Amino acid sequence: MSDSFTSTARKSSTTTHVLSLADGAIHYTAIAEWQPLYEREKAIAEIFHVAYLVDHQGSTPRPLTFVFNGGPGAASAYLHMGALGPKRIAFGEQGDLLRPPVNVVDNLESWLSFTDLLFVDPVGTGFSRAVSPEKEEAKADEKPKSEKPEEKETEFWEVERDLKALGEFIQNFLSKHNRWLSPIFIAGESYGGFRVAKLARKLQQEFGVGLSGAILISPALEFSLLEGTDYNLTTWATVLPSMAGSAAHHNRAQLAGENLQTHLAAAESFARKTLIPLLAMGDALPEDERQQAYQQCANLIGLPVTLVARHGGRIGIEVFARELLRDQQRIVGLYDASITAIDPFPDRPLYEGTDPTLDGLDRLFTGAINSHLRGTLGVETNLTYHLLNFDTFKAWKFELKGGLKQGFIGAVDDLRVGMTLNPYMQVYITHGLFDLVTPYFASNHLADLMKLNPAVRPNLTIRHFQGGHMFYTWEASRHQWFGEMMQFYNRAIA
Repeated sequence: MSDSFTSTARKSSTTTHVLSLADGAIHYTAIAEWQPLYEREKAIAEIFHVAYLVDHQGSTPRPLTFVFNGGPGAASAYLHMGALGPKRIAFGEQGDLLRPPVNVVDNLESWLSFTDLLFVDPVGTGFSRAVSPEKEEAKADEKPKSEKPEEKETEFWEVERDLKALGEFIQNFLSKHNRWLSPIFIAGESYGGFRVAKLARKLQQEFGVGLSGAILISPALEFSLLEGTDYNLTTWATVLPSMAGSAAHHNRAQLAGENLQTHLAAAESFARKTLIPLLAMGDALPEDERQQAYQQCANLIGLPVTLVARHGGRIGIEVFARELLRDQQRIVGLYDASITAIDPFPDRPLYEGTDPTLDGLDRLFTGAINSHLRGTLGVETNLTYHLLNFDTFKAWKFELKGGLKQGFIGAVDDLRVGMTLNPYMQVYITHGLFDLVTPYFASNHLADLMKLNPAVRPNLTIRHFQGGHMFYTWEASRHQWFGEMMQFYNRAIA
């Protein structure tokens, strides 16, 4: 590996901090820097990351967790400033967005209590960029005339190339900081959960990195479950329980049982035992049986039975979000259907406003991460921090292996292989109950199809919390999740 790149590398920042908790203070060092990736001894990219390393005097190394978000095209700021890092954004009790400006507070549920943390921004997100050969000798912190993606950068916007870059980054970090003997964990949210499932195999099989644990947060594991059509069945069934839970939250469902959990259980049973056969039989099912099923569905998800019948039981998430509270001229969020917003165009046939649970968060996380990096951690750069890079999202390539390029890409097979390659690795999958985009029941359904050997099945934990895609913005859910993760880490390294 060439050392010539170090002379033009961007300026890193190392600072020391204290996180005060009820049971004592955590003294830690924060390292914010760019780590180059090389190809044929030439730098081809600079991966920006922030590491939080606790001052540790013990004889055994602390766990180290690599964290990334999804998109693809999302920076790690969501988990960094929303749940895991030493500082977090202040939300309302149930994830409500508070008035500007954003308020950043000490995170008493930071995972620094039980693991060192490393937040990674893949190429094209955050401050991470590809390096063009002709710019390698340029001034390190010179802002380019345009930050539009170049051909060199788009090379990283593909499933396998992205995984390879992350694998190389992890290898290099472990070597640079002498952490090869630490218990290693990986955690990812949304498409980041897809990355975790893939890396659970690839890191161990191709990069020699043994894993103690893998945490998948609101993951999208099989892309075939994300797009419903007239000709598939499972998509409609896996999202229905999230609709039922959201309807119950807004007091629009005819509650099946005494509480939310019994209502969800009824919706899950309906989805598997009634909805899938209904969709599978289509017009072959007698009319009276179809109408009975439509009525059951309407009661569970809080929509008029005429609407359910008109859609043939195939209720899309956009339809649900628009129609559930239509009489109040409000819509619910796709990423968190517990959150509502005023419908700016109530008289139009299709919803034309924005999603309050995605677009509404940008102002919070953009302000928080820029203040934290540039102020608290002392990062000096003229680069724009790409919180969610839509150029990356739109250009991403999902290329399948083999000669035929049809179908959808998935990650469950890789997770299964990773769990058998290393029968000691613990896996934790978690969702928000009101997330319509990556619904919790999809992961439940996939877990039931994994055919895990009895020797490794206990290594898989599935747990869901009230809230949406970022359920940790809910006060109670974040507290519960923190307690569970502390137990998870203790179990994984025991």
